[in-house]
Amino acid sequence: MSKIKELGEILKQKNIKISGAESCTGGMVAAEITSVGGISAVFSESFVTYSNDSKHRNLGVSEETLAKFGAVSEECAGEMAEGAAGRSGADIAFSVTGIAGPTGGTKEKPVGTVCFGLFFKGKTVTATAHFKGDRESIRKASVDFVIDMMLSAVS
Repeated sequence: MSKIKELGEILKQKNIKISGAESCTGGMVAAEITSVGGISAVFSESFVTYSNDSKHRNLGVSEETLAKFGAVSEECAGEMAEGAAGRSGADIAFSVTGIAGPTGGTKEKPVGTVCFGLFFKGKTVTATAHFKGDRESIRKASVDFVIDMMLSAVS
């Protein structure tokens, strides 16, 4: 069984409502989730918030966080996950924000830097990963990474 199908089955069995917020993956995680038959029982919405303004308006990411740490930060990822959970009423919410390239990287945050957030059971955990490759491979690796984070949390 694929990891996304395994995650979907666990969410459905345990009736865990899920939502998420994506930036650099542009809805790819939500697309994976919706590939699972019957997932509408626990998945009602997700947010694609590509701009800083959208992260602030739609998820409540603070302007201070964006100014101090930037959109590609664990601080932002955590607030994105919390915002997605709060606005959707989900039990678990994921977030992905990063630099998929080919441009946009800096010395401090090179292309391939991706930050993740996961809100579950009232707690938020964050992580940062550094992926190599082209834009699509970085985005796909990000999807796989956050699916693994969710599987670990709910299993």
